[in-house]
Amino acid sequence: MNNIESIVNDIKKLLKENAPKLSNEQKTRVYKILNPDIPNYMISGIKFPEIEKIVKLTYKKYNCSYTDAIEIFKILTHGNIEEEKFAGLFFLNQYKKSFDEETISLFREEYSNHCHTWSHCDSTSVRVLGPFLGKKGNEELAIKVVNEWSDADNLWIKRASMVILLKIIMLRKDFDDEFVFELVEKMLEFSDQNYIEKGIGWLLKTCSKYKPNIIFDYLMKNKNTLSRLILRYASEKLSKENRAEILKK
Repeated sequence: MNNIESIVNDIKKLLKENAPKLSNEQKTRVYKILNPDIPNYMISGIKFPEIEKIVKLTYKKYNCSYTDAIEIFKILTHGNIEEEKFAGLFFLNQYKKSFDEETISLFREEYSNHCHTWSHCDSTSVRVLGPFLGKKGNEELAIKVVNEWSDADNLWIKRASMVILLKIIMLRKDFDDEFVFELVEKMLEFSDQNYIEKGIGWLLKTCSKYKPNIIFDYLMKNKNTLSRLILRYASEKLSKENRAEILKK
């Protein structure tokens, strides 16, 4: 058995051993919240810290190259178990010093075919892609990724473009107003899709933490065309007075 097989088997075994015993009611609630877009999708309910602990233990146990880590990521991502997908993501992130533009293309290819929940999409964007693209020197690549991913046909890649950007904004504590609003306008064409609509609201809410007046003005200017859900999400962090004005019919 080679390293790749051993690592994958160890991770799967540890995940299985540490899976909590959920009642039928808990399972139903979890599935309702995550709402996977394929049948026979499995969610065991292991928390992120436990998955990360399992990944780190396995990572330290073996001598594994970046190339091997990519194969491990692919194997775990291709399955239909949520926690194994996260484990693959966290394992590959142990090699983030080796990330480059090809890594971003890898994520897009894999997630176009093997991402089935908003949690998988968002965790990848917030924990891995956003931090990498938010690094100094990656500014041009970040703009390219957000622009290209926002044009994708795949729902999760399209949503990821917004989540990646909002993570970068959180890291920089600033944003380019024109770039954000152009992305929002583009995404509004697809806002009949719930996860896109919520993504727009989340992006604007994040921006409001750093330039509340600019977001308030944008929401007021567009309040008759933006959905109530977007207005509610986007205004959540604004002052009570400003939020009330935005939500006033």
